[in-house]
Amino acid sequence: MAWTWRFEKADGTEVEPSVVPEEFTTQGDAESWIGEVWKDLLAGGADQVVLFEDATKIYGPMPLNAEG
Repeated sequence: MAWTWRFEKADGTEVEPSVVPEEFTTQGDAESWIGEVWKDLLAGGADQVVLFEDATKIYGPMPLNAEG
């Protein structure tokens, strides 16, 4: 199983992340990574993220800014 993030603008449009992600083997690894790089992603143009396990949406969109 692979855990991946989708990076979006506030309107749900997918964007390329400013920090290249990997495929994670656990949800915890994916969440730890987003916790480390969310400021860089926000500065690079992503407003929100969605977490997937393979093709299944787990949660999101989750805003990267405090006002979201």
